[in-house]
Amino acid sequence: MNEEEKAYIHWLCQAAGTGNRSFLRSLEAFGTPRELYRLTVRGGLSGKLSGRCKEKAARMEQFTKGYDVAESYERMVKRGIRLVTQKEEAYPKRLLKISDKPYVLYYAGSLPAEGKKAVALVGARECTAYGRYMAAQFGTALARAGVQLVSGMARGIDCVGQESAMKEGGYSVGVLGCGADICYPRENRELYEALLERGGVCSEYPPGVAPRAVFFPPRNRIISGLSDAVLVIEARVKSGTLITVDMALEQGREVYALPGRVTDPLSCGCNRLIRQGAGLLASPEEFLEEFLGEYQGREKCVQTELIFLEGIRGELFSLLDFTPLPIQELQRRYEEKYQKAIALPLLFKEVLELCADGHAGQVAGNYFVKIIKT
Repeated sequence: MNEEEKAYIHWLCQAAGTGNRSFLRSLEAFGTPRELYRLTVRGGLSGKLSGRCKEKAARMEQFTKGYDVAESYERMVKRGIRLVTQKEEAYPKRLLKISDKPYVLYYAGSLPAEGKKAVALVGARECTAYGRYMAAQFGTALARAGVQLVSGMARGIDCVGQESAMKEGGYSVGVLGCGADICYPRENRELYEALLERGGVCSEYPPGVAPRAVFFPPRNRIISGLSDAVLVIEARVKSGTLITVDMALEQGREVYALPGRVTDPLSCGCNRLIRQGAGLLASPEEFLEEFLGEYQGREKCVQTELIFLEGIRGELFSLLDFTPLPIQELQRRYEEKYQKAIALPLLFKEVLELCADGHAGQVAGNYFVKIIKT
């Protein structure tokens, strides 16, 4: 498919409007995008349709007045955004296998490689410290194992997982509920720029389309569709994350969930998924062994909590929890696990250093909690 044909496809996607995949498919009966453009310019398309389709065709004719096909497409390409159609080799093969595949895919950066495994890592926007920690663990481990990470670039779990993968030098793609030229949410600008440089962003919506609530549930089918498995880190019983799970199951994808406390609302969705048969995420290493079969990268996939801390400080950090622990309990755990004594003043000094560095927090006197820096 040449660039001129793509320019007419770009026009068609814009003219037909968002959320009109069935309408786009129905228009194929009237010819190629180029032929549809000519028919629309003459005002003849609306005359061939009836009902709501006739109204949509009339809006297409209004949109096309003064529209420059070549100039609009060239402007998009100069901004670093491309489109790929189902008939092209570059269209993701995984998406070709889902029932409601995108008519086209707009993207910037690169799309996931076909010969490598891909995993969707999703979860709650308003996540807990535990969720952020585990998302970072899995994001880092997946990157080290060469697994591509797919997510929605949303606040919370999505963002933490993708940032961790990118920091480790891995590949990640963000699937957006808006045009690929729009960073949403705005506070994730740094991640968006990193994805453009070393990963990718994609969307079925043309550039310039602003984010709307109705666009996010449909984009979830692309997140799961680009993946071989979906990992759920935290989710309420009723949440957008579980929409992704439903779509993943319809597409025949494996689903895994991170267990949590039964009293935590953000773990209720995951715990229910596990009861219903989802795989249990006990650790990144265990998942990768199962997912990749004879996983050769186990020795590289060390606990991420220790990669930036060494010695006593790293050991103490590994023992901290997201529930406050008294200093005496921390001492007991340390001596039990490492089989060596540690004086309370030294332990206290090292934990305070962790607090100063932002890796721990002191609450209620001599109680301390783990903090994950992202």
